[in-house]
Amino acid sequence: MNSANGAAVVVGVDGSEPALRAVRLAAAEAARRDRPLRVVHGFIWPLLRVPGSAPAGAPPGGGLRHQAEELVSAAVAEARAAAPGLRVSGEIIDGEAAAVLLGETPTATMIVLGDRGLGGFAALVVGSVAIQVAQHADCPVLVARGAQRAAGPVVVGVDGSVLSRAAVEFAAEEAAVRGARLHAVHAYTHPTSSGPGDMQPLVYEESQLRGEEDRILAESLTGLTDRWPEVPLTREVVRGRPVAVLTEASRTAQLVVVGGQGRGELSGLLLGSVSQGVLHHADCPVTVVRSPD
Repeated sequence: MNSANGAAVVVGVDGSEPALRAVRLAAAEAARRDRPLRVVHGFIWPLLRVPGSAPAGAPPGGGLRHQAEELVSAAVAEARAAAPGLRVSGEIIDGEAAAVLLGETPTATMIVLGDRGLGGFAALVVGSVAIQVAQHADCPVLVARGAQRAAGPVVVGVDGSVLSRAAVEFAAEEAAVRGARLHAVHAYTHPTSSGPGDMQPLVYEESQLRGEEDRILAESLTGLTDRWPEVPLTREVVRGRPVAVLTEASRTAQLVVVGGQGRGELSGLLLGSVSQGVLHHADCPVTVVRSPD
């Protein structure tokens, strides 16, 4: 995560109600972190050679650019109402939504988006904007969905990969700024792969398998309490599919954090079934921490 002093939380807006929910979530996040909030709207029409200004003779206040100015102003007002005293700015940037937001990521603390929207921000969960931003962003991407709770743990999915450790570190920071418990979850299923030269499935005793999965989770959390002594930590190893396990955990959570890529059952989080499943079914906001290059 970019932690440069003064780095802003950036929220993408399009005038939809989901975008306004994202604004409220982003305002709370910025206030907790004592960061400014930057409201950004990607204005795609110049790329399509559509005039943004009102035609001659049109009523005052007409035109696509004026509409964009109004929706950004409304979003800024929503943020200030949600977090009085917060430093908020708004800007219209010519360009396609994903490209505009990715242009913000090198200097942003995080990017916040609604789970669906209008125009360039439509179909954020299943469409190209969310995938492009989350896959290529230089900072975490927070998708506002489900219930926004002031209580409950920060849940992080752990699979033992290097990226998983990055997600754990981000989740610990989130728990610290929220004054919340961190709940680390590792889901596993029985292995089905065959050994070298053997077409029969590998056979594991449940106790042996459980011991190995406990070790993976413990290693992923090594040193965490030293770095974040103020954060209460609980851990859970669950036999089950990660999407189902994390979705169930999200029902009482403030936030679910997943890595952008991983291994095993948590692999391919951005383009595979786990990320899509969590983003579709989680009952709270979800943050994706991108894989380092």
